[in-house]
Amino acid sequence: MRLRRTALAVPALLALAVTGCAPADEESDAADEKSPGSGETSQTAAECAESAAFRTEGRLSIGTDSPAYEPWFVDDDPTNGEGYESAVAYAVAERLGFAEDEVEWVTVPFNSVYKPGAKNFDFDINQISITPERAKVVDFSDGYYSAAQAVITLEGGVEVADIAALTDLKLGAQTGTTSLTAIRDVIKPATEPLVFEDTNAAKQALLNGQVDAILADLPTAFYISSVEIEGSAIVGQFQPETGEQEEFGMLFEKGSDLVPCVNAALAEMRDDGTLAEIEQEWLSDVVDVPELS
Repeated sequence: MRLRRTALAVPALLALAVTGCAPADEESDAADEKSPGSGETSQTAAECAESAAFRTEGRLSIGTDSPAYEPWFVDDDPTNGEGYESAVAYAVAERLGFAEDEVEWVTVPFNSVYKPGAKNFDFDINQISITPERAKVVDFSDGYYSAAQAVITLEGGVEVADIAALTDLKLGAQTGTTSLTAIRDVIKPATEPLVFEDTNAAKQALLNGQVDAILADLPTAFYISSVEIEGSAIVGQFQPETGEQEEFGMLFEKGSDLVPCVNAALAEMRDDGTLAEIEQEWLSDVVDVPELS
């Protein structure tokens, strides 16, 4: 048994509801499974975008789900540039050569975004975990955020020292998320987990005593525990894959030539500190959460 604490970035703005997704339905694998276009490029993002195909000439179409929750978006409005993912999306758009008024947002239900076939967006950003299974039918950018899974309970409800201690609990998570996959593939509880359409339903089940704990990505979990469910607590965090952090990536139609352009934009943002600044602004408070193994 091992229990140690690590610091994690969590939301600074505490106002609205938050998603319960570290969205992915399959177990995450090595980072090199992302897409054929992932990796470094010698071109700048703007140079790459000059020869890339977009759904609408002169415009960048970005998909995300509705409602769009904090801390990833603010006021359920992806267009305002506020919240971590909205800010990242507009920063990427700028490096691709698009002004703010040349960006259009498309509503795409989370559970349909990673299905095969044509897309009605250039890329989608919605806490979508990069997984090998998904990468068979869609393409992913390099990761723009890494997050562990977190276990949320009501205060005084359960004590957890390691992952093994979770196996006898009644657990729940949103459908189509890595949180649900982590329950089934990592925790392997004695009873089948409850599956919810969204995180709001999962939170209500926790309040109603239908589950002992729910799982979500760590920033989302902290928002739930600090804002949305009074008297709740995060009892631990863990990474589903040993030595590999779960990463969120932007999702593209399979074969999109825009992937290396977005990767170039993300690389530029890492190199000049933009990505770190956005994380500091929107996922800035630090909290110690026990790491379970």
